[in-house]
Amino acid sequence: MTENQMLARFLRYVKINTRSDETSSTVPTTQSQVDFTAMLADEMRDIGLENVHYLESNGYVIGTIPATTAQPVRKMGLIAHVDTADFNAEGVKPQIIDNYDGKPIQLGTSGYALDAKDFPNLANYTGQTLITTDGTTLLGADDKAGIAEIMTAADFLIQHPEIEHGEIRVGFGPDEEIGTGADLFDVADFDVDFAYTIDGGPLGELEYETFNAASAVITIAGRNVHPGTAKNQMINALQLAHDFHNQLPETARPELTDGRQGFYHLASLTGSPEAATMTYIIRDHDRPIFEQMKSDLLTLAEKMNAGYDENRVNVVLKDQYYNMAEVIEKDMSIVTLAETAMTNLGITPKIEPVRGGTDGSKISFMGIPTPNIFAGGENMHGRFEFVSVQTMQAAVDTIIEIAKLNVTSTQA
Repeated sequence: MTENQMLARFLRYVKINTRSDETSSTVPTTQSQVDFTAMLADEMRDIGLENVHYLESNGYVIGTIPATTAQPVRKMGLIAHVDTADFNAEGVKPQIIDNYDGKPIQLGTSGYALDAKDFPNLANYTGQTLITTDGTTLLGADDKAGIAEIMTAADFLIQHPEIEHGEIRVGFGPDEEIGTGADLFDVADFDVDFAYTIDGGPLGELEYETFNAASAVITIAGRNVHPGTAKNQMINALQLAHDFHNQLPETARPELTDGRQGFYHLASLTGSPEAATMTYIIRDHDRPIFEQMKSDLLTLAEKMNAGYDENRVNVVLKDQYYNMAEVIEKDMSIVTLAETAMTNLGITPKIEPVRGGTDGSKISFMGIPTPNIFAGGENMHGRFEFVSVQTMQAAVDTIIEIAKLNVTSTQA
């Protein structure tokens, strides 16, 4: 029964465009996210969550699953984000593939197909029910799968008060995909001892280590003259941008790294001989290496500027989030709790560092340790996204099992 309810919720959610907008200065960045959280608030009240409220200060809707035990139990939080990534999210038409047979899946009439030759991870889902796109949009399993799973688990726990669990707070928030969603997270209002984001990928993912992250904006001032008389006069900003980039470590690029290897990612380069702008994202799991990478950009700019009569290369760095392992490793009990829950359900936990970040990265440093648990999405942020209904149900079961185990682990 919970699987049917979960699927119905998910299909309803993904059809609503909640794409965030990094160019917007509002919180949330799009009105569609405000409207969607209002809908979720109504559903939370219908299910029976208590103290459901929307925080205009940060765009989160919060509700409480009341405790069913009088024992003192650590208060737990469950968090998912409502926005989707920077890809077409208007007119999402999910396809249901029952009993997937391992063959290529045609994505509507778009001409695109999900094929195990291109996406080997598909081979893991033979015999399962898959939800795909029609090839014209993303799906939005990141993170509407997480929302559907949390909502379904909450519904089940409220309908089954015989299951002992402590107080559980639920939070759905905006703008995770553009990295600002947790900036204004209200720790005092959420009021839990620990939390989990339900925002991971395949079955068994359990993540408590993320990148350290920063952005860099490099502006380059050139001097443009007619190329026919440019000798010893022109300073081509685009050439300086090229020279700057080529002095970074050649192998420190996303396409050449994996595991714990960090990178500089040139995200954009715009300009003319007169002026150019480059934007980078900088990532590494190790804080000292991360700090050195940022320092190296400043040193490189100083080196290049030394050859000119004025500073031509200007670097502005902005830290975005840090590796939440710095917080969580001080008390690994909540990781063990989730790991045990998965093991009890026959799920093999996959504990690996995230080559990215979650809202939990920031929330952990705000005072609520917040690891990340699988939600099921694969090939996220594009037309080839898909999710397994069976994996989504396993996430629901994992949430419920964690809630149960939290009672006994608190007493231990």
